[in-house]
Amino acid sequence: MSKRKTKFVCQECGYETPRWMGKCPGCNNWNSLVEEVEMTGKSKHRHTFSTGTTVRKPEKITAIESEKEPRITTKMKEFNRVLGGGVVPGSLVLIGGDPGIGKSTLLLQISSLLADKQLPVLYISGEESTRQTKLRADRLSIKSDLLFVLSETNLFDIVKQIETLKPSLVVVDSIQTIFREEVTSAPGSVSQVRECTGELMRVAKTYNIPIFIVGHVTKEGAIAGPRMLEHMVDTVLYFEGERHHTYRILRSVKNRFGSTNEMGIFEMKEEGLKEVMNPSEIFLEERSEGAAGSTVVASMEGTRPVLVEIQALISPSSFGNPRRMGTGIDHNRIPLLMAVLEKRVGLMLQNQDAYVKVAGGVKLDEPAIDLAVSISIASSFRNQPTRPEDIFIGEVGLTGEVRRVSRIEQRVQEAAKLGFKRVICPRRNLDGWKVPQTIQVIGVDSVQEAMDFGLAR
Repeated sequence: MSKRKTKFVCQECGYETPRWMGKCPGCNNWNSLVEEVEMTGKSKHRHTFSTGTTVRKPEKITAIESEKEPRITTKMKEFNRVLGGGVVPGSLVLIGGDPGIGKSTLLLQISSLLADKQLPVLYISGEESTRQTKLRADRLSIKSDLLFVLSETNLFDIVKQIETLKPSLVVVDSIQTIFREEVTSAPGSVSQVRECTGELMRVAKTYNIPIFIVGHVTKEGAIAGPRMLEHMVDTVLYFEGERHHTYRILRSVKNRFGSTNEMGIFEMKEEGLKEVMNPSEIFLEERSEGAAGSTVVASMEGTRPVLVEIQALISPSSFGNPRRMGTGIDHNRIPLLMAVLEKRVGLMLQNQDAYVKVAGGVKLDEPAIDLAVSISIASSFRNQPTRPEDIFIGEVGLTGEVRRVSRIEQRVQEAAKLGFKRVICPRRNLDGWKVPQTIQVIGVDSVQEAMDFGLAR
């Protein structure tokens, strides 16, 4: 006979304790411990899933044959690039994003594109009925006989349908609505999410079926549930963007089968998501020429160079402690670069408020944007605009030097393609590659030298 055992589980980090506590010792969050009932011992009413009975033996790594995993490609090139070239069979992909951002729309469109290639797709919705899913499909003009829709939240029934249909792709929307009967806690709890994800992972690996699961996010923007959820899956994608704006960003933060930090740009229209092939033009289309504090940087998002505008506003502070604020950039980098400008260049910024923004809603975190941020701050402080045809690339050290960056050739080629005339970059990046004829590349060793070239007089 099974026995009932009560425990308290943190809904943020998964910490377990036999007694309730107001503050979780694992993640220091308050009021996150929820009572759950655990069944111990054997129960003859428990459902058993097919996990296979073959006992595998360890193999020598030199004796294992290397095979390139075939990928399932879609007509959405942006989606393929974020995944590393297409969908890998047997992979488990987690997609997170704010409510209403378009996760279900994206996955329904991907399901339709694969069904059009004569590949059966099973779309499982735990939040909507089949009629509600049909209404969205009509709006997206989806008509395919190989796209099957199932409204179910019981994991046992879901696995049974997957084993019966043997689809080429499975979509589960969302993992927080799925429950396993043996786990007595409510759907969406740590135990339910962990057990359901683990079973879906076994199904994906056993039958070599790629499974996409949708995960809700917390108010901080992280995927809800235990952090273990992101460790279990093969790929983690974030669907970002403002709900009131048309552009959406699909970003890869974990990928066992491709490059991380890849980015795909989509535009939300009435008939669904449309991919944007050249995002640099979008990020620069509203740039005002001749304004002080504006520069352009060529940033690498995975394997793709993207040109983004960086804006800075420097104004005298009316408080004892000047403000340092940043949007789309690490706010700790702003006072660091301002200290370099004050110490190495001689700009008196200690009594100035600084506001730095990356236009277009993009988040940049690579060191190659340091030079562009520094020039933007100096341009706004001196009220001297930069030349509109210039691009700034480089990492800035604490001694004021400009250090080399990676993939300079791809960055310069992207700048030349969009009509820029000059690139100011580290001098040590000038060797070993051919400069396009339509653009001039200037190498600098310090921030002061970059300012001499970059600021218009």
